[in-house]
Amino acid sequence: MKADDLLPIGELARRTGLSVSAIRYYEDQGLVTALRTGGNQRRFLRGDIRRLSFILIAQKLGLSLGEIEAQLARLPQGRNPTAADWKKISGSIRTRIDAQIARLEKVREDLDGCIGCGCLSLKKCALYNAGDTWGESGSGPRVLR
Repeated sequence: MKADDLLPIGELARRTGLSVSAIRYYEDQGLVTALRTGGNQRRFLRGDIRRLSFILIAQKLGLSLGEIEAQLARLPQGRNPTAADWKKISGSIRTRIDAQIARLEKVREDLDGCIGCGCLSLKKCALYNAGDTWGESGSGPRVLR
């Protein structure tokens, strides 16, 4: 490994747009690993630019740090990920996003029905009272009182 293959934390921060403290946090979480010099300074592999970029993108997609950690565990440490590596990860994330979209579409459908239903009561609400089980005891906001 050549000396220019390693980046000081400040350079990594500049290249990724992250703060130094954010990189240290991700290191503490085990998402990136620093090598240490004889003077105990952090040095990062160039591939960590991609790892940190992935973390930022994954967070914007709504993945938790635990989910991100699980995906990063699939990437090779010490070498840049290949297109095949990213394809495996993107397929896994895509499945998660598709499920999230399906849940959101269901909520949107329920909300559209709710806005126009005119029930004015949680007793009859299809969202909170599926099957109108509260309706048996009368109409009105009885649950709220």
